[in-house]
Amino acid sequence: MSVLSKNIKLVFNKYPLLRGMASYGVIWPISSFIQQTFEGKSFDSNNKYDWMRCARYGLYGSCYVAPTIYSWFTIANIMWPGSAFKIAIIKTFFETITYTPFAMCSFYFGMSLLESKPLHEAIAEVQNKFWPTYRVGASVWPVVAMVNFYLIPPKNRVPFISVCSLIWTCFLAYMKHMEKEKLILHIDNRSVKLMNI
Repeated sequence: MSVLSKNIKLVFNKYPLLRGMASYGVIWPISSFIQQTFEGKSFDSNNKYDWMRCARYGLYGSCYVAPTIYSWFTIANIMWPGSAFKIAIIKTFFETITYTPFAMCSFYFGMSLLESKPLHEAIAEVQNKFWPTYRVGASVWPVVAMVNFYLIPPKNRVPFISVCSLIWTCFLAYMKHMEKEKLILHIDNRSVKLMNI
């Protein structure tokens, strides 16, 4: 067993992207599970956990979020090498105005498609939820990004962010679920109005 753990550690040290994918593949479904628990779901009630929702979060976190974050960190380290305070501020600023909006739009759009929603509903979800989510994210993530760029070594940045994203992903799951009823209601009301014309 120790040979296996040594090999896994060796692979994760050699390929930090795989380490990030593994951590996001665990943390994102856990976030969905936590959010569903707050929602009132349980193991033995009529309101059971939605394991497919957890699986979608795991798939999205592992196969999309981790590679995009890894790519962003790689590009940021090439453009602004080092971890001096001034460099950390520059990276944080550019992350807030580039990667953060991209990540939020991708989340709502990608998760909607994973839920088999039609394209127009995925676009509507991005339009309805982007700004409220971005306002919260812009007040939280710059602090996390400063710590990440200034204090955390480059090889550990994706895992550090993945741990920080546990709470953030719970918030995203909350936003995605809580607003879903309003979005459906809005679409249904629009359909009713069109039928009455």
